[in-house]
Amino acid sequence: MATKRESLIVASKVRAYIKSKKMLTSSEVLEATSEAVYSMLDGAIARAKANRRSTVRAQDL
Repeated sequence: MATKRESLIVASKVRAYIKSKKMLTSSEVLEATSEAVYSMLDGAIARAKANRRSTVRAQDL
């Protein structure tokens, strides 16, 4: 059984942004958005390590 990870997003800000675009937010959007951020950061970390750096930079994203 997979453990649920801590959210990396501010749910109210995501909901407000979607609402500002005249759209509604489904119940799964917040978890999926946080998982996408985890994935993006994991990729950036891998690129920084591949370049022998311990600092993740914007270019790694």
